[in-house]
Amino acid sequence: MEKKESSRQICGKDRIIALEGTDLDVPESKASEILKYVSQTSRMDGSSRSPATFDGAQTAWAMLSEENFLPCITTSCLDLDNILGGGMRCREVTEIGGVPGIGKTQIGIQLAVNVQIPIEYGGLGGQAIYIDTEGSFMVERVLQIAEACIEDLSEYAHLHKDAQDCKVKMHPNNILQNIFYFRVCSYTEQIALVNYLDKFVTEHKSVKIIILDSVTFHFRQEFDDMARRTRLLSEMALKFMRLSKKFGLAVVMLNQVTTKFIDGSFQLTLALGDSWSHMCTNRIILYWNNNERYAFIDKSPSLKSASASYSVTSRGIRNSSSSSKRIKMM
Repeated sequence: MEKKESSRQICGKDRIIALEGTDLDVPESKASEILKYVSQTSRMDGSSRSPATFDGAQTAWAMLSEENFLPCITTSCLDLDNILGGGMRCREVTEIGGVPGIGKTQIGIQLAVNVQIPIEYGGLGGQAIYIDTEGSFMVERVLQIAEACIEDLSEYAHLHKDAQDCKVKMHPNNILQNIFYFRVCSYTEQIALVNYLDKFVTEHKSVKIIILDSVTFHFRQEFDDMARRTRLLSEMALKFMRLSKKFGLAVVMLNQVTTKFIDGSFQLTLALGDSWSHMCTNRIILYWNNNERYAFIDKSPSLKSASASYSVTSRGIRNSSSSSKRIKMM
């Protein structure tokens, strides 16, 4: 006797077999109608899966055109923006890693503020989600950077007829109100929050960036089963990728460093292992070169490898110069 298949298959002329071999009394014509209805419903609710599944593939030309017009969030450092193609790009997941004190959190806070720059000033006029796993988020520092951002914009206010409206929108209190802060204290809370983000962003459609500071902290502790850790991280990265595509927002995940034995010696490398390095769209490594901070594009499908210097100042992330000295972290 032939073994009954557990996967979906055709049985007879007019019936279909569902998962686990359950016989559904659904005629083939009716099944076609159901698939058609699902396709139409998915299009109406904005699902990104239906076009690929039912309406055919997207052309490479359309993908290129879409990529050329991806909105960017400025880092407030022109040199850094230049190597990033204009800033932190939406619809992409970017990992930023480096040693302690290099300015990872400072960049995260700067992006949470800059995403709110009004559209008439070249910004996105959006909101930010900041996920803090380490307790490094400093609201006083956010206020400091917000005030500096408003001062920078005020220099160009006379060029805009809606300058007064812009000033109201960019009040420091408004900037703080547009940053949704989540403090997570375990990897289970982190996973639960990531699962909740789809619903949250659906209800807050102005969110244009999600910052995770850091992705590493809870996953470096109390994990004996490394295969399970890798699986959980992969699932989390995939969910972030789906969020970035579905809502057209930027995801920035900050990462720590660890030591790895390479070519006979221990060297610094980003944490979470080689498999994690393939989980994000872009990977940026921050490092010291003498007394200057540098950012290096280590991996990107659309950006060439390049380095740019930057400074962490009392006003936030800014351009550096060859004569600048090491600035004490705020």
